[in-house]
Amino acid sequence: MNILENIWKRLIDYLSNEELWVSMGQGFLKIILIIALSILLIKIGKIAVHKVFNFRSRSPLRISERRENTLVRLLENVLTYIIYFVALMMVLETFTIDVKALIAGAGIVGLAVGFGAQSLVKDVITGFFIIFEDQFSVGDYVRVGQFEGHVEEIGLRTTKIKNWTGELHIIPNGNIMEVTNFSIHNSIAFVDVSVAYEGDISESERVIQELLEELPSKYEEMLTTPELLGVQMLGASEVTLRVVCEVEPMAHFGVARILRKEIKQRLDQHGIEIPFPRIVMYNRSENQVAEKGREA
Repeated sequence: MNILENIWKRLIDYLSNEELWVSMGQGFLKIILIIALSILLIKIGKIAVHKVFNFRSRSPLRISERRENTLVRLLENVLTYIIYFVALMMVLETFTIDVKALIAGAGIVGLAVGFGAQSLVKDVITGFFIIFEDQFSVGDYVRVGQFEGHVEEIGLRTTKIKNWTGELHIIPNGNIMEVTNFSIHNSIAFVDVSVAYEGDISESERVIQELLEELPSKYEEMLTTPELLGVQMLGASEVTLRVVCEVEPMAHFGVARILRKEIKQRLDQHGIEIPFPRIVMYNRSENQVAEKGREA
């Protein structure tokens, strides 16, 4: 019992020490201040990065907008990591932990862990070359393996791709083997227009060609005058004509819808019929009766 009483007494004396609570309070306030300053510095740093790139946008040495968006996101991430690392070191110092010895030990441990974290090193190296070689940038529409969508963010370790239905795919950079980038070069919109066999093909081509020459002045997405290639296919009940047009990157879906609408309206104005399914009824019994009547 004496041992327990001594332990309890020492504990009470320790907890009742005013200097302990003062130092803990000071340490707690210091940690709160460090966290608040870190958050403030991150916000200021992000604003400064945006200001720098906004200034460069008015400069004759401006880089492409795609490249700017990628570098802005990357610099924001790097800034956040650095500030959080410094803040963590300061918090550890508040707890009277020897940060220098910790960093030296972490270097030795990191060397040993590095051999077992080869996938992480691969992700970082691949991410560096993706950004350095400008393989794709934030805002580009890409296909990576089975994932397809707009690039939301490129980091040194992962790339985030958001598809048109809203899912966000986070892909380790080391897993990116092949990339199809749809946003670098202009796209081609193509539309197949069907005309009935009973219609005049030459007249249909003339009407469509007149329309195509009017469209570039109405739609700025069309970089060239749409071209009527001619008869693409002879179907079961229709003749198919193909129209193509060079458009801005990733604008081919919208331009194709515009072409279909404009062509349909113009053909209707000229009374040119677009084919629709027909059913021909053949009554065998009536034909047989007619043949017997002629024989009689």
